[in-house]
Amino acid sequence: MTTATATTTSNWLDAFSRAEIDQLLERNALRTWFSIATNWGLVFAAFALIAWRANPLTIVVALFILGARQLGMAIMMHEAAHRILFDNRRLNDWVGNWLCAFPVWGDLRPYRAYHLQHHAKTGTAEDPDLGLAAPFPVTRASLRRKIWRDLSGQTGRKRAKATFKRDLGMSRGRVARKDGAGVSALYGVIITNVTLLALLTLVGHPLLYALWPLAWLTTYSLAMRIRSIAEHGMVPDNSDELRNTRTTLANWFERLFVAPNRVNYHLEHHLLMTVPLHNLPRFHRLLRERGILDRACVTRGYVDVLRLASSRPEGSTAPLHDVSVTERPPF
Repeated sequence: MTTATATTTSNWLDAFSRAEIDQLLERNALRTWFSIATNWGLVFAAFALIAWRANPLTIVVALFILGARQLGMAIMMHEAAHRILFDNRRLNDWVGNWLCAFPVWGDLRPYRAYHLQHHAKTGTAEDPDLGLAAPFPVTRASLRRKIWRDLSGQTGRKRAKATFKRDLGMSRGRVARKDGAGVSALYGVIITNVTLLALLTLVGHPLLYALWPLAWLTTYSLAMRIRSIAEHGMVPDNSDELRNTRTTLANWFERLFVAPNRVNYHLEHHLLMTVPLHNLPRFHRLLRERGILDRACVTRGYVDVLRLASSRPEGSTAPLHDVSVTERPPF
């Protein structure tokens, strides 16, 4: 942590009592189960929509809902990585994998160590996620090409290849799997996806399962890209923890399709990474009321984020390396 960051941390913490911090850190098992149930409820609602009336419009809507809920499950895996789903650590990790990570080809075990390094080194040269935000802003044409690669499945195919190599122990560098590599690493993914197929078969609609991997290859890629851009792209100051991470104020439509499970409160998450997602709005409100967000990186809506992300003038030199979050293993 740099001197500037340490000073900022001291300043905002001074505005909170120990009792207030303890309240923000309180886990709530019922609210955790509700968040997980909401993700799965919307997944089956999307399937039900197609079972009721399959046409191009409903299929597109269903794919975007599924992609957003796949991101929602990845967010719940992220909560599990911080051990804030449940007080019981075994339950936390079991639910984090079997109900959240495995269905979307994630894995809590390699993700936890990787992600905690991101928190410890945010915005520095040692931040493993630094390359995800570095290319932005880009030109409008460049952003359109990225979105096309996401929705056409090109990004998803690259991610599938990278994830498969990771699980078999063939990856190198920061995304390399340090334990549990091999065919057995795929068991959870296979079991949960076969279970989903079996459930859809039991209700007489096995073909609906095809929408699940299709969304993973397409709309999930786009949702992850927008999330990645919003969290650390185009931030004012990588050395200041109030300005190296963004909170995006999302409306209901954005929460449904882009920002599930309070993922938009990313600045608050970085300030206190063990605040459960259901307490993040309250944390945001307290920070705002005490003037701490006056100089922080807060953007109103994802449209403004994408406008910033595509603000590089046409013809200007862009960064050479685009290490996209959507093209690497999602853990």
